[in-house]
Amino acid sequence: QVQLVESGGGLVQAGGSLRLSCAASGRTFSSYAMGWFRQAPGKEREFVAAIPWSGDSTFYADPVKGRFTISRDNAKNTVYLQMNSLKPEDTAVYYCAAGSTATRWGRRYDYWGQGTQVTVSS
Repeated sequence: QVQLVESGGGLVQAGGSLRLSCAASGRTFSSYAMGWFRQAPGKEREFVAAIPWSGDSTFYADPVKGRFTISRDNAKNTVYLQMNSLKPEDTAVYYCAAGSTATRWGRRYDYWGQGTQVTVSS
């Protein structure tokens, strides 16, 4: 069992930056791939970024490539999402998830956090 708790969300102006953190409980964090997803009001949840347990590769959705960076610290049981050059369309609730494979498919993740709100003002 893995419990995930996101933090770091907030209100930021367009062009600004935020770093989200996702702290995981359990000793097996390092064996899980981690993903970040987001859901804007009235829209479906969408993939943002993913990283395998090894951290040796990363995957991004096209809208965030070059602006967002996913990373992990297995010693701290934490995965991060550094978000730069934020745009109003990045406004959403951001969720982290843990699963066996670093994939864009949300259904492949077994555990989800409660989400953290990111609001980007224009």
